[in-house]
Amino acid sequence: QMPLVESGGGSVQAGGSLRLSCAVSRYAYGRTCMGWFRQAPGKEREGVAYLTRDGSMNYADSVKGRFTISRDYAKSTLYLQMNSLTPDDTAMYYCAAGGPSCGLDSVHYNYWGQGTQVTVSS
Repeated sequence: QMPLVESGGGSVQAGGSLRLSCAVSRYAYGRTCMGWFRQAPGKEREGVAYLTRDGSMNYADSVKGRFTISRDYAKSTLYLQMNSLTPDDTAMYYCAAGGPSCGLDSVHYNYWGQGTQVTVSS
C-alpha cells in the first residue's frame, strides 16, 4: 500500500480552480506534518503549503491568498484547494508527510506520493 496517493490534477485555464486530494494510508497517518510540494520542469521542488497536527499552517508567498490546505481526518485525506491559477502554477504536485518539525523544506518529510500533474494554460 502506497503511503500517500494524490489525485485531482488536470488541465485548467488561467483563473480557474482545482482541488487536489491526497489519500493518507495508515503508514503516514500519524505524522506531525502534512504538506504539498510542486516541481516544474527544470526547476527544484518547492514547498507550497503545510499543515501540522495541531492545525497550524503555512504557505509559500507565491500561493498565499490563492491556495488552501486542509485535512479530513475521517476520510484520511489531505486537500489543496487552488484558486486563481496562473501558468506559473504548472507543475507536478506532491503530497508529503513527516515530522517532528514542520516547514516548507523537503527535509522535514519522509513519506512522498507519486505526484499529480497540474497544467494551467493562458
